[in-house]
Amino acid sequence: MGEADKPGLQEEVLAFLCASLPAPIERVDTHAAVVLLAGDRAFKLKRAVRYSFLDFSTLERRRRALERELELNRRTAPDLYLGILPVVRCRDGSLALGGAGEPVEFLLEMRRFPSEARLDRVAARGGLTAELLDQLADAIVRFHRQAEVHTEAGGVEGMRAVIAGNATDLRALAGTVLEAEAVEELIAETGRTLARLSGVLECRRLAGCVRQCHGDLHLENIVLLDGRPVPFDCIEFDDTLARIDVLYDLAFLLMDLLRRGHAEAAWRLLQTWHEKVGEDVGLATLPFFLSVRAAIRAKVEGLACRLAEEPDRVAGHRAAAGAYLDLARKLLEPAPPRLVVVGGLSGTGKSSVARSLAPKLLPEPGALVLRSDVLRKRLFGRCPQERLPEIAYRAEISQRVFAALARRARRLLMAGRSVVCDAVYGEPWQRQQIEAVARDLGVSFAAFWLEAPVEVLERRVASRAGDASDADIAVLRRQLDHLDTEAVAWPRIDAARPVFEVVADVASRLGL
Repeated sequence: MGEADKPGLQEEVLAFLCASLPAPIERVDTHAAVVLLAGDRAFKLKRAVRYSFLDFSTLERRRRALERELELNRRTAPDLYLGILPVVRCRDGSLALGGAGEPVEFLLEMRRFPSEARLDRVAARGGLTAELLDQLADAIVRFHRQAEVHTEAGGVEGMRAVIAGNATDLRALAGTVLEAEAVEELIAETGRTLARLSGVLECRRLAGCVRQCHGDLHLENIVLLDGRPVPFDCIEFDDTLARIDVLYDLAFLLMDLLRRGHAEAAWRLLQTWHEKVGEDVGLATLPFFLSVRAAIRAKVEGLACRLAEEPDRVAGHRAAAGAYLDLARKLLEPAPPRLVVVGGLSGTGKSSVARSLAPKLLPEPGALVLRSDVLRKRLFGRCPQERLPEIAYRAEISQRVFAALARRARRLLMAGRSVVCDAVYGEPWQRQQIEAVARDLGVSFAAFWLEAPVEVLERRVASRAGDASDADIAVLRRQLDHLDTEAVAWPRIDAARPVFEVVADVASRLGL
């Protein structure tokens, strides 16, 4: 046995660090690591432990694990993860941080951040702004696009292994921490859902959707650094937990937001992700992925309940485990999708109404908005805020845009997602086309025609800025001159009112 493997050495190292690092020092202990917070730095030591799911029992294993942790986390947080430092034994028998001598331990050096910068704390104080959520969606999309593809992992077999392992642990908690009947019902329904989704899961695996992901992407593992959300502390000790479908990775964060009562934030994150990725068919897996994530958290809280000693902590973990189990069951029973259409001339506030309605629609976390302006920009390879040339608004281009809108609405509805379509829908063929989608699929359909006095429309269009719509006063006047709005048979909504009143009116008509 080398010195680094001798019992008690890690406590000697920690005592040395506590005496050497700038005071005050805060120590954070977990089952697999000790983190020392000192000044503007954090130093992480891997415990010399071996569990069924990780092995840090030797110095070489701990060194490799720290190097892997550094490598993987620098993908998202290069400014947070600084390097590996050796603790060495000097000739005189003393310990030193770096320098000449035989390494007896290794530390991961990180930039320290205030705990209030973690996104769970930000969320608790109401700080999940639309801008922050859009930045987070963008960061996740960029990370997943750059992540290494692993077609040999994930898919049906990968998810089968996850739910089988979780089922074993849940059954061990049944009858004590968790209700036994509820556990068995969840396990059975999860298995049936996996079988139903096997084709989609395999298609996604073969298409490169299984990648070296974060694996533990929830609010406590995202921090605001220099005003931007930065994921950190990804899973590094077991690749099977991180080589997963990118949507399963995102699902942890969405589920976490739902469980904490931030449903609108979950919707905004998913909506922005969808606009950037353009995924439709694969979203059939989302309720399943959300449920599995909730079931895993039920297990974690259940195990914590068994380990807790103080009555308050036992009760807290027991309640949390039960709540996660209930959420996991609920997510596997999504409401049927519905198609809602918001039409009207430019300036009626269609987009504001559509985006306010969408989070209210089931299944969770809400309907996805398909906006003709955004689809038209995508057709031309432009960002939503970039203005298009006049050629982009020719009749043949509009036909392509509305065909794409109907096609994507159909795919999303078939995947079980509710949809809100946002477009003028001033031509009869456009209205007939989208109505046919709902009729063919047999889904619930509701459409509304927003209208307001011309002077209101002109004022709104003239004051518009930073929006995906290119409509100006000239476009509005062409609509007024050429569209037969009297022929629209959809229910008419007074859109001259404040947006919140219009949304409340439409929501009431939808039974929301």
